[in-house]
Amino acid sequence: MKHEIRVWDLPTRLFHWILALCIVLGIIFVKIGGNAMQWHAYCGYLALTLVLFRIIWGFAGSWHARFANFVPSPKQLIAYLKGETAGGLGHNPMGALSVIALLLAVLLQASTGLFADDDIFFQGPLAKYVSNATVAFLTSVHRFNQYIIIALVAIHIAAIFFYQVFKKEGLIKPMITGNKKVLVTSEVSVSTESIDTIKQRLAALAIFVAVGVGLYYLIK
Repeated sequence: MKHEIRVWDLPTRLFHWILALCIVLGIIFVKIGGNAMQWHAYCGYLALTLVLFRIIWGFAGSWHARFANFVPSPKQLIAYLKGETAGGLGHNPMGALSVIALLLAVLLQASTGLFADDDIFFQGPLAKYVSNATVAFLTSVHRFNQYIIIALVAIHIAAIFFYQVFKKEGLIKPMITGNKKVLVTSEVSVSTESIDTIKQRLAALAIFVAVGVGLYYLIK
C-alpha cells in the first residue's frame, strides 16, 4: 500500500519556484532593455541570494535537500545508467547533476553580472572596483553564459515531460505539495522522509535573510 511522505521541504520548494521566476523575468527584462535593465539586475541579485542560500541549505537542510544524499558518486551514476539501481525518492543521479549544473551556471551568471557593463543602460555595482579588461571579460562571460542557462532549463523541462509521458511519474506536483506517494518500508519511513517543521522553516528563513543582508551591503 502506498502512502504520502514528505520529500521536498518548503524552503526547497520555494527556492525552486522563485529561482525559476527570476530566470524567466531576467531573460524578459534583458530582452526589453532600457529601464528594464534595472529590474534585470534585481532578478540577478535575488537569484544570487537564492543560490547562496541553496548551497548552505545543501548542508543544513532536510534529507533530500542535502548534497550528500543526492549527488551521486561515479559508481552510483554508472549503476543508474545501466539500470541496476532505481532513481530514489528525490533527485535521481542524472537529475542531481542537472541541479548542480544549473546552480553553478546561475551562480556564475549572477556573480559576473555584478561586474558587467553594457556601455549603454547598466553597469554592475562592482564594476568600478576592477580593471576595464576584467569588466570586458566578465561581461562577455555573462552574455555567453545566458545560453548555457537557457539550454539547461530546456533540458530540465524536457526531462519533466519525458518522465510525465513515458514513465508516468509526475515531477511537478511533488515540488508543489512536497509529498510523493511511495510504498513505505521501514527504510523509507525512518531514513528518507524529510523534516519540514516550523522550526526548520524558520531556520531556512534566517539563513536566507542573513545571505540577503550580506549581499545587500556588498552591493551597496
